[in-house]
Amino acid sequence: MKRISTVLLAFLFGLCGSPASAQEAAPAWQPNPEHSVVLEEIVSAIGPSALENINNAEQVFCYQITNRPENYTGYTIDGMAIVGFCGIINNELKTMITSELFMNPDNIVFDVTENCIIRPKVMLRFVRGVDFTDVLLSSPCHAFAIFYGGKVNAFNAKPAAQIIDALINPLIKGKVDFASPALFNQLLPIGVAQTEEQKQLLNKKNEPIRNWIKAQEEEENNAPKGWNKLKMKK
Repeated sequence: MKRISTVLLAFLFGLCGSPASAQEAAPAWQPNPEHSVVLEEIVSAIGPSALENINNAEQVFCYQITNRPENYTGYTIDGMAIVGFCGIINNELKTMITSELFMNPDNIVFDVTENCIIRPKVMLRFVRGVDFTDVLLSSPCHAFAIFYGGKVNAFNAKPAAQIIDALINPLIKGKVDFASPALFNQLLPIGVAQTEEQKQLLNKKNEPIRNWIKAQEEEENNAPKGWNKLKMKK
């Protein structure tokens, strides 16, 4: 468990902008081939659509959250107040999170509740297209909850306490003020595409729709003319 926490911290140091040497000093994490599918208890609880977003997320956004104060009028996510934006989770860390929290039976206790109150700390939004599944991480009552389609399922993750703390603490430390992408007409929660890498990503993502529009225009231009678009005999 200690080795896993160290590697998690190394990935998070990179996410929060710490020196690359911090990542190089940590041992490489490799997924356990025995933990390659989401546990059946989780699958049956959250359903296939929520699971699809987790397994095939195109981006995973991180938000620091807290219980919504009385008379709060700020931004919320799943009814909780957004305290800050803590980054975009990279693919390596995403794989680690799904493997350790959703696929490792040693890190979850089913059908047992702890004598503690879930304290929302971080929300991870797994986005696929326009659909998304939210995963809340709680500490020191170590648990995670999955939100989808107006439903929430909470899971006891006490055995994964070190993993959850290794995730939460650096993410919260590296958070920035949340800026509404809708208010500023931004493409990403942290702003418009500002780097060549982001521009290339957006161009790549837009290729299918561009091709579809081009094909549709060509089809319309070559469509038969006449009543009901039937080809008329000459």
